[in-house]
Amino acid sequence: MRQTDYVEDSVSLSPDMLADQSIADHLHDQSGLSPLLYNADLAPTSKMGRQWSAYSIFALWANDVHNLGNYTFAIGLFSLGLGGWQVLLAFGFGAVFLFLLLNLSGYMGEKTGIPFPVMSRIAFGTRGAQIPALLRGAVAIAWFGIQTYLASLVLQLALLAFYPALKSFQTDNLLGLSSLGWATFLLLWVIQLLIVSYGMEMIRKYEAVAGPVILMTFVALAGWILLRAKFSIAWEMPHALSGTAMWMKILGAAALWVAVYGTFILNFCDFTREAKSRNSIFWGNFWGIPVNMLLFGGVVVVLAGGQYHIDGQIIASPADIVAMIPDTFLLVMATLSLLILTIGVNLMANFVAPTYALTNLMPQYMNFRKAAFLSALIGLLILPWNLYNSPLVIPIFLGGLGALLGPLFGIIMVDYWIIRKQNINIPALYSNEIQSEYHYMAGSNPRAIIALIVSGGIALGLTFLPFFAVLRDFSWFMAAGLAGIIYFLIADRRGPFTDVDGEKISVSPCH
Repeated sequence: MRQTDYVEDSVSLSPDMLADQSIADHLHDQSGLSPLLYNADLAPTSKMGRQWSAYSIFALWANDVHNLGNYTFAIGLFSLGLGGWQVLLAFGFGAVFLFLLLNLSGYMGEKTGIPFPVMSRIAFGTRGAQIPALLRGAVAIAWFGIQTYLASLVLQLALLAFYPALKSFQTDNLLGLSSLGWATFLLLWVIQLLIVSYGMEMIRKYEAVAGPVILMTFVALAGWILLRAKFSIAWEMPHALSGTAMWMKILGAAALWVAVYGTFILNFCDFTREAKSRNSIFWGNFWGIPVNMLLFGGVVVVLAGGQYHIDGQIIASPADIVAMIPDTFLLVMATLSLLILTIGVNLMANFVAPTYALTNLMPQYMNFRKAAFLSALIGLLILPWNLYNSPLVIPIFLGGLGALLGPLFGIIMVDYWIIRKQNINIPALYSNEIQSEYHYMAGSNPRAIIALIVSGGIALGLTFLPFFAVLRDFSWFMAAGLAGIIYFLIADRRGPFTDVDGEKISVSPCH
């Protein structure tokens, strides 16, 4: 039997059969696919049956752009001296950069059908890919726990509005949380785990429903503030910036806005591997990034400027606006919308990445559901509320890991788009053979690792050393660009780079 004949037959195997060790060994014997690198969840998705449309991609951004952390960041720009039109301009610049970067990253997923850990094998090697996958996964697990904790605070607000007697359950303390805190955290933890356990298709359906709810909620909040402010808002705050300082802050805010999405830019292929076409990605990103972000900016200006016009106070977050709603029913509905939002953001930004990372770590033992449970369990065991309340953990640990994501992006993009010019041998990404295109040296590409170490060290310096404070807003771009340049200079460009699709070893997108 010829190798290609067997690979064609292997498509008919069910995901459960592919996960079975004996079947995986048989695949390795017949087609070169290694059970240490291949299972049904890491396999490329077939072109036929992909469900993610332009609306699906847009719905991701409808959830993620309007998250509470982004609003807190954006409203904070007013406190730094930017006015309404300056904030809008900053988000306009940021949206253009993001739109371009996300298309580059997203098209990779649509062409190859592979998740981020497998995509990393192209530049880093079949074993070296564990480095970017685990770096991305570690950041995501920590933020998954923290975001779930923050959502539990919102849920407590809603419960106390209806049942004030529950306040008595906030007086005790177990490992840093009250009884009510534990109950709300675990409830949200279970809900998210249940959604993810049904795979990417369930996430798509959740985001598709949650997106419009979020948009309507924030437009309604903005409308309510406009009514209270008699349709007059403050476009500028005291101590407004001007001249060079103003433009540096505008450009810095735009750069920071991109850095906020640095994690998601990196593993966007986890979602676009199920996109119907490049057009789906382009138009989903177009409506979800430039258009949606300008709507986001408009809501920010109305919420901050309107409230400042009313009482001369600059709010810290939309949650401050929600807390002012006088009607209990409307207050609860608003807080529930914020819960829907936080869960949607957590699923896409902080749950999928570590699930694939853990699956990639032990594909012969892990599948998407098992890895999702393990990710959630780690997110619970780290007691994320203590991390969030620590003055060191977020800026040092998470800030340090986050600083390394820019260099990873630069290396992976340069390798894919410039060095290889999109010529990817997908079946070879699942082979442990020494002569395999992505085996490099013992499974790792030392050139990519050197580029990461050098640029990563500089990225950490830009993040933490006071001397570089003036450049800190632009550190993601500088680190990504530097990593890309270093890798381009030292990469092996001899080729030949073959382009082989993964249809013969693919699985159904909805498996």
